[in-house]
Amino acid sequence: MTTVVFETERLRLRHVDAQDAAFVLELVNEPSWLRFVGDRGVHNLDDARAFIDNGPRKMYAQHGFGLFVVERKTDAVPMGLCGLIRRDTLPDVDIGFAFLPRFWGQGYAYEAAAATLMYARDVQRLDRVVAIAKPDNESSDKLLRRIGLQLEGTIRLAGSDEDLNYYGTPK
Repeated sequence: MTTVVFETERLRLRHVDAQDAAFVLELVNEPSWLRFVGDRGVHNLDDARAFIDNGPRKMYAQHGFGLFVVERKTDAVPMGLCGLIRRDTLPDVDIGFAFLPRFWGQGYAYEAAAATLMYARDVQRLDRVVAIAKPDNESSDKLLRRIGLQLEGTIRLAGSDEDLNYYGTPK
């Protein structure tokens, strides 16, 4: 049974489960994911299932939120991931999103991210949400600003050698 977390006018955001392995395998190996998020070592369906279990599903169990599959209500086609992530390396929960390129430019990422930010405030009762993005990720910069986050500076995560743009909801 798939757990639907919330819906928007056009979208359904739901928990990621083992049946999403092929979709996750495709998404995390997209050139845009590899460039802006990084190689997560997911190279086959078993890796994808492990990624799902050790990432989103583990976060649901620990925090009650995580990355959600974004699918169209009309046909249940998975288009991307969007959700909330609790990282040990950040002081607050961050919002993350990634979509398959064939779904770019149709407003789906904005619709999902704006709704996820409302979910963070209204359901999870988070006072603040942050985001990180590579400085050359212009699409994420534009989207984060559009949903109300402000660029606060740069941050370098533990174990990384690159600076990331750091955004936050107004304090």
